[in-house]
Amino acid sequence: MTAESVSPLIAALRQAVIDGQAKDAAALTEQALAAGVVPRSLVDEALIPAMDEAGRLFEAGEFFVPELLVAARALKASQALVTPLLAGSAAATAGRIAIGTVKGDMHDIGKNLVLALLQGGGFDVVDLGADVPPERFVAAITDDGAQMLGLSALLTTTMLQMKATMEALDRAGVRGSVKVIVGGAPVTQRFADEIGADGYADNAAAAVVLARRLLGRPA
Repeated sequence: MTAESVSPLIAALRQAVIDGQAKDAAALTEQALAAGVVPRSLVDEALIPAMDEAGRLFEAGEFFVPELLVAARALKASQALVTPLLAGSAAATAGRIAIGTVKGDMHDIGKNLVLALLQGGGFDVVDLGADVPPERFVAAITDDGAQMLGLSALLTTTMLQMKATMEALDRAGVRGSVKVIVGGAPVTQRFADEIGADGYADNAAAAVVLARRLLGRPA
């Protein structure tokens, strides 16, 4: 199949993800792979631009949480087919990020939105879930090879666990080997500075931009 005939497939896949059409996204991914499109090209030319656009629409107030969630679902439908084909590729990801909601906090919608956009942005994301103790964040570095941690909190009481996590990183001697970003409803830039985090984002799209900057990836 020629490049000219492949391009419409990539464009259609990109739009299917933006529109949250999971079945269409999976079908178009299968068609593109069968046509000989390189898996990494699907990530770089369809999936990443699609989630970047979804993030832009979210920031502009044209998308809301439901639209972002269905776009993330469509992204995962395509990723399920593409990701296994990227295994072992040195250029498979933009970096590994472990993300979780801190200890005592069971809220995960915001964390899941950030996770989806990071995945769409080409990052390898380790989902630590909710109610994550400081020790698990440490293990994400030592055992999972995370280059960055994303800490989320929705409650003023649990955001103090972000400080406890930073202290645990120091005690374990791994603070210097990882970037840490924080976010969530009660979290502010001032609080991020106070606990020594490397960055703060007030929404999912901004978190992706921040992650790219801190890990030295193209914007």
